[in-house]
Amino acid sequence: AAMSRKRPQQLTDSLARSANHFNKREVECLTKLFDTLVAKPSNRLAAVGFDMNTFQDTLYSMFGLTDDFIMERVFRTFDRNNDNCVSVVEWVEGLSVFLRGTLEERIKYCFEVYDLNGDGYISRKEMFQMLQNSLLKQSAEEDPDEGIKDLVDIALKKMDYDHDGKLSFMDFEKAVRDENLLLEAFGPCLPDIK
Repeated sequence: AAMSRKRPQQLTDSLARSANHFNKREVECLTKLFDTLVAKPSNRLAAVGFDMNTFQDTLYSMFGLTDDFIMERVFRTFDRNNDNCVSVVEWVEGLSVFLRGTLEERIKYCFEVYDLNGDGYISRKEMFQMLQNSLLKQSAEEDPDEGIKDLVDIALKKMDYDHDGKLSFMDFEKAVRDENLLLEAFGPCLPDIK
């Protein structure tokens, strides 16, 4: 019993260092919340962490994220080791940036969410795909894709500083530093203010 009490304390101490935006008390609360959510009957990976559905339900109910496509990308960003499961460490460290990250950390996080294929660029095709998923299609509009193509052109004109037809991390970072509202330009991937 002493050993089982010791391990969580070591984990808490370690996470309070690595998730540097949370104090020990907050880390304890987040690990307890993790344990509660992992124990839900709908979670298939209860032994090791969150599966995609539990994670998406949590993002929706706690943080108001509703776009399934973007929520899957957020899951991939939290899931650092790509094992299709968010562990307690990935959960707490991910939330540290998600909830309290510096502008620099949030820029890096949003860029990772938007870089769909992980090649270090947000391409025209990736922008189109994200905007298509996050914008409501109005039935009155004959071809909503035309409007999305126009938005992609506007985004590139505003953000593509080296004019290579895609956004590098440097392009994205400079654009967001010049205009903070561009941080979530391609879909909501941070919690709402509440």
